Amino acid sequence: MALWRDTGVVLRVQKLGEADRIVTLLTCRHGKVRTVAKGVRRIRSRWGARLEPFNHVDLQCYTGHTLDVVTQAQTVDAFGAGLIGDYPRYTAGCAVLETTDRLTAEEGEPALRLYLLVVGALRALAGRDRDPRLVLDAFLLRAMGYAGWAPAITECARCAEPGPHQSFSVPAGGAVCGRCRPAGSVNPSPGTFQLLEALLRGEWLVANAAGTPARRDTSGLVAAHLQWHLERQLRSLPLVDRT
Repeated sequence: MALWRDTGVVLRVQKLGEADRIVTLLTCRHGKVRTVAKGVRRIRSRWGARLEPFNHVDLQCYTGHTLDVVTQAQTVDAFGAGLIGDYPRYTAGCAVLETTDRLTAEEGEPALRLYLLVVGALRALAGRDRDPRLVLDAFLLRAMGYAGWAPAITECARCAEPGPHQSFSVPAGGAVCGRCRPAGSVNPSPGTFQLLEALLRGEWLVANAAGTPARRDTSGLVAAHLQWHLERQLRSLPLVDRT
């Protein structure tokens, strides 16, 4: 029986049988893994609550025939405590977890950078020091960069002409100049491209100073760009509080 140990963030859980659960985690060294937690739905389970979405845990498993089995779990960070009861932060956190799950389709594939992004985003949301909408958009932009889908912001997506540019096209890949502007491109409100760049670079003083129109347009462009490349809608994004 081969044992392994790692830290990971619980992305989602599914019922299995009468008392067990399938727990999907993004781990530091093993990438995304699906494990079985036996007996955690019983009332007397001593550590079932540790394997809930948003929790950052240190777990030990042994290799099973189909799914690995959790034998021990210790809480590293209980991010859920800072999210439950706050609708904007909870829904933003749900979008973070669902996006992470979609971006790591292959189980066992190393994803250290994405793991660090998830932990950082959940810590920022639970800390309540920053606007959850800005935290979510910053995470989505950086996660798309991890996947190779980051939108062009400071140069034209088609001809690479340096900006600033006025138009954005999701199918074209981001900002577009006047010559390359395809039909259907949008002209976001002033400050949108500056906010996109600030979120991607982590310049929070600039991001916090952005006005409501720029924040609204940034959220719309980031969500559209992500779902275009995923080729599917995310169930959690329409629930995120953007007011």
